[in-house]
Amino acid sequence: MYASKLTDAHTAVEQVESRSTVALGQAAGQPPALMRALADRARAGEIDEVKLYYFHAEQPMQDSLLRYELMGALRPHSMFLQRAERELIEQGDRDGRKVVSFVPTAFSQSIRLFADAIPVDTFLVTVSPMDSSGYFTFGTNNDYTSSVARQAKRLVVEVNTHMPRVFGASALHVSEVDAIVEHDEDLPELPQRPIGDVDRTIARRVAELVPEHACLQIGVGGLPQAVCEALDDRTDLGIHSEVLTPALAGLIESGVVTNRYKTTHRGASVFTFAMGDRAFYDFLDDNRGVESHPVDHVNDPAVIALNDNVVSVNSTLEMDLTGACNSEWINGHQYSAAGGQVDFVRGAYNSTGGLSVIAFASTARGGTISKIVPRLSGPVTTARNDVHHVATEYGMVDLKGLSSTQRAQSLIALAHPDHRAELTGAARERHLI
Repeated sequence: MYASKLTDAHTAVEQVESRSTVALGQAAGQPPALMRALADRARAGEIDEVKLYYFHAEQPMQDSLLRYELMGALRPHSMFLQRAERELIEQGDRDGRKVVSFVPTAFSQSIRLFADAIPVDTFLVTVSPMDSSGYFTFGTNNDYTSSVARQAKRLVVEVNTHMPRVFGASALHVSEVDAIVEHDEDLPELPQRPIGDVDRTIARRVAELVPEHACLQIGVGGLPQAVCEALDDRTDLGIHSEVLTPALAGLIESGVVTNRYKTTHRGASVFTFAMGDRAFYDFLDDNRGVESHPVDHVNDPAVIALNDNVVSVNSTLEMDLTGACNSEWINGHQYSAAGGQVDFVRGAYNSTGGLSVIAFASTARGGTISKIVPRLSGPVTTARNDVHHVATEYGMVDLKGLSSTQRAQSLIALAHPDHRAELTGAARERHLI
């Protein structure tokens, strides 16, 4: 069966037609050879107005499908903007063209979104090699990938020996696949961001909230990594996280994480997508202590809340004086997306003993811009009703139960001193204090 479906990348994408819809795996699950072959067809004028749906485009997709000269022939519909899309949008604005579309969604709802509203003609994804029983795995990326791949009319997989074999609900049988391409290429890696003094200060505050036996959800970046480092004296922590990172893997390898006290998926660290370096991918490979599951399971607030003492740590771009978060919009433009922040903020709060933290440096651009603001400049990603603990380098506050006046006063105290007078004046104008 495998041999009968094996082909080369260019042949595999020949059935992609103009004005059809192609969805791709995200991040490390995006297939380089198939993407380059599809880009070649667009460059040759063989296809036009092909819609591309995806989250998190990494370098291989940026170098192939997300090229300005291919816009029009290819029409990206991104659900999580990154640098490549932002640059395409800026260039399109200069030329008076609309080249990239953004599709808002909560990460947990993405599978249903595809099922209800986005019929997919072709799905392209990287998988780990097939085992003796005929099963590939989706490796680093379960998220929407494992479900939408099966919703598509045609599924094409790119087998890469560098893709780790992962347990959980990640298996894909060869009988479910329409075409197979073999191509070995190093997976995209997530650069480790430097940890600054401000990150470490905030991380120490956040770590104070994490009890023994807590179940963690922590994101990516310098601050989340600093939080993980600050937890090295805990015992028997668990992991149920949207993303699994090298920092969380370090807690597993050191024995801090055992998952012994989880009430769901006990004994396993659970994630829906993962990204890191080569050593991290080796850690994932054939590791029975780690499981991946679809995002509508991992990010379901009801599932999150099944575990006790869930601690969710996320960040934001700006927070207003009542606690509302804008985590996706900068300078009048969409910058990233909501992701799963709201999923885990709500799931953690509904957990017995659980809590969420929105942690961020108080300023940006060398202290010239306050991230605590009188009014958000973009959409509300996480509503003030949902925000629980807030931490900056100047302190931490639990917003639950506080009046609007108390919230404003507390958040002004978490702002950089250079911005507090202006924020106080704005609070008075808005009748908050």
